Amino acid sequence: MNMRAVEEEESVSVSGQELDIPVDIEWQMLDKWKFFLHGAALFSGVSAMLYPAVVIKTRLQVGHCKISCVKTAVSVARHEGFRALYRGFGTSLMGTIPARAVYMAALEVTKSKVGSFAVSDLGFTAGAAAAVASAVGGLSAAMAAQLVWTPVDVVTQRLMVANGADAGYVNGVDMFRKIVRNDGVRGLYRGFGISILTHAPSNAVWWASYSVAQRLVWGGVGCFLRRKYGDREGDMMMIRPDSKTVMAFQGVSAAMAGGLSALITMPLDTIKTRLQVLEGDENGKRGPTVGQTVRSLVKEGGWMACYRGLGPRWASMSISATTMITTYEFLKRTSTKNPDVLT
Repeated sequence: MNMRAVEEEESVSVSGQELDIPVDIEWQMLDKWKFFLHGAALFSGVSAMLYPAVVIKTRLQVGHCKISCVKTAVSVARHEGFRALYRGFGTSLMGTIPARAVYMAALEVTKSKVGSFAVSDLGFTAGAAAAVASAVGGLSAAMAAQLVWTPVDVVTQRLMVANGADAGYVNGVDMFRKIVRNDGVRGLYRGFGISILTHAPSNAVWWASYSVAQRLVWGGVGCFLRRKYGDREGDMMMIRPDSKTVMAFQGVSAAMAGGLSALITMPLDTIKTRLQVLEGDENGKRGPTVGQTVRSLVKEGGWMACYRGLGPRWASMSISATTMITTYEFLKRTSTKNPDVLT
């Protein structure tokens, strides 16, 4: 017994009506070549759209004075040019593509295995199994992707906050070489531990929240249909939401989950960013520790300094979550081996 078989039994029934809930596409149903190739193209576009917000968020987190995100964006564009909002994007993209491939593979494989195990061996309901599988899948995917993403993140974030002529680097490759020469390979994994602490729980919360939100939304639609058609009699009629309705429900659920994750993990993200960006002193000492970073933030602006850049990050994660999940669900549906299973 697998997750798909159970979910197919869980359509929302009403007197004379039945709501056909979209099928969850599992790993074994995907054409892997199309999945990774189309995914690289789609998510590169998403990354390009959201990159300026990430640059502004990073600058706010590293800066020592309190300034609004709008003023930061205007200042960067005015003094460094619009291209500064995309500084480091090429380096980021080179890391995003393999990291995203690792993430998607780990997510889908884990969700499929854990979901089937939870249903067949542990006796979970489809809803509970889906939430648990999504949480574990998000956790494992984030941990696997960070092995690839952290070195790219370290280089990219330093490029983001550097000021062109005074930066002391030529490009991302030059920055990479300088980090390895000065700090060794360990320098590329600065903040790796706290990155795991930031992204792994955040992804677990996000995917579980998204799974639960999806079922609540479709359950709410079922309740609406029950009130509207509950007293009518007649032949059973299948109600199948169109693709726009499905995408709208998925987008709203994703935005809510993304905003919640951003709020919960913001302090850890601020600490992680500073650890990865700030250099050691001229005597060759290492960069600041986690404790020193926290004390520095509190000294600068109290505990609220840990939420510096929350606006851009909340907006970035909410928009990213909405865009990502609609893109991701579209990607899965266009990458199925047999499209007939979707109808």
